[in-house]
Amino acid sequence: MKKNLLLFFCLGIFAINVKAAKVDSVETYSDAMKKKINALVITPDSYSAGKEYPVVYLLHGAGGSYKDWARSAPAVKESVDAYNMIVVCADGGVTSWYWDSPVDPTYKYDTYVSKELVAYVDKNYKTIKSRTGRAITGLSMGGHGGLYLGIRHQDIYGAAGSTSGGVDIRPFPKNWDMAKRLGNYAENPDVWEKYTVTNLLHLITPKSLAIIFDCGTEDFFYKVNTELHDKMVERNIEHDFIVRPGAHNWQYWSNSISYQLLYFNLYFKKNNPGR
Repeated sequence: MKKNLLLFFCLGIFAINVKAAKVDSVETYSDAMKKKINALVITPDSYSAGKEYPVVYLLHGAGGSYKDWARSAPAVKESVDAYNMIVVCADGGVTSWYWDSPVDPTYKYDTYVSKELVAYVDKNYKTIKSRTGRAITGLSMGGHGGLYLGIRHQDIYGAAGSTSGGVDIRPFPKNWDMAKRLGNYAENPDVWEKYTVTNLLHLITPKSLAIIFDCGTEDFFYKVNTELHDKMVERNIEHDFIVRPGAHNWQYWSNSISYQLLYFNLYFKKNNPGR
């Protein structure tokens, strides 16, 4: 009898350990940019259960790719299983900043991520097909993208975030190819004003968008993040802002994403009772 109990216990431990999220590499098509774009879709071990799942869209940084989150932040796959959610790692090009560029028609990543990719995922996976079942966040350039797209598309996303995000682009006019997407800052200051997160706060519908963002104290984006926090406080915009020691690197982001996915899980549970 004791041997049988021990065997049962060991088998149970084995079953827990083999539980693992599934990573699908998918090829999507952007009609806006007339090209194929890859993405990763990470589904929980419970995905075959037949219910609908909330989705978090994860955006990479400048110079990165859609593969970065899955291979550099183990907490992503762990959270997918723990919270029974889907995570989609989108490709934003090398330096798209997730804009529909006003000067380069080959860069339409706002349209791609928020319309074409969301439509693809909703068509091919068992998702909660409403804003209360979607969140978006990312790191660095993708942190800008998470808040930029979240604020601009509150009909698509119910929650948005950023980690180490470039939430105010204006102090960096010569960096990360932004001038190629918006035009030279000195010649197009009005465009830069309209395409930076910190100037979009007037678009936020009160109590509509759940917002979380964070930044490390040694990060070169720390100042613009604290300034964004101050502006949100001044406007009485509800949000979670987290500051902790850290720099602009994967050690920080792989820790940060755990808190953000927990935040989104709580949002999904609150707004989708019974999931």
